[in-house]
Amino acid sequence: MTAPMIAITTYPADDASLGRVNLPKEYIDAVRAAGGRAVLVPPGESDPSGLLDVVDGIVLTGGGDIDPALWNGRSHEAVYMTDTARDSLEISLARLAVERGVPMLCICRGTQVLNVALGGTLHVHVPDVVGESVLHRLPPREPVPHPVAVEASSELARILGTTEIEPMSWHHQAIDRPGAGLRAVAWAPDGIIEAVELTGHPRLLAVQWHPELTSGGDPTQAALFDAFVAAASSTLIA
Repeated sequence: MTAPMIAITTYPADDASLGRVNLPKEYIDAVRAAGGRAVLVPPGESDPSGLLDVVDGIVLTGGGDIDPALWNGRSHEAVYMTDTARDSLEISLARLAVERGVPMLCICRGTQVLNVALGGTLHVHVPDVVGESVLHRLPPREPVPHPVAVEASSELARILGTTEIEPMSWHHQAIDRPGAGLRAVAWAPDGIIEAVELTGHPRLLAVQWHPELTSGGDPTQAALFDAFVAAASSTLIA
């Protein structure tokens, strides 16, 4: 069987990368391990609709923050690495994928992009809302594990095979008010939403944590990529 073509969005170019777009290799490794073919899509893609005509699924990756102006949010000193071209591309891809029922895996920022694309809002800085009894990232910006409780009746729980996990977290923003059709299906101990599902779109997975960081050794996190790539395989475009 032909492996599904998976579009993976990348970070924008910045001064530190000397003008090069980049992406942590873990995303690519996880998609390939699940049987997909990885195609990187940097900010600036001029035809998001045409892109979805030639791929079988899309991964919206982590990274910097969404411009708060796009969700009527406030400015905050912790907001970092915003990029207009990336926001525009990923919000367009999210809306198109929802409209067409394209398999999509949203990770960390990607889940926030999905929420904003569907009219939801974000917590601009999680510690300001719930404190730091649960660390969602280590200072200054490093990953850290924490427990997550998953709704037993959710599709996510079926995929993971459990309702209790301890994945790797790496964020300072999160969903506040879910967008149209989204419902929360997983939470951190402090109440922060850790995953959402979209009514009418069973092939969409959206998690606030970073499954790519541990999928190589954690079957529950590898299962997310396996389920996503399997969904993309079922919609192969010839």
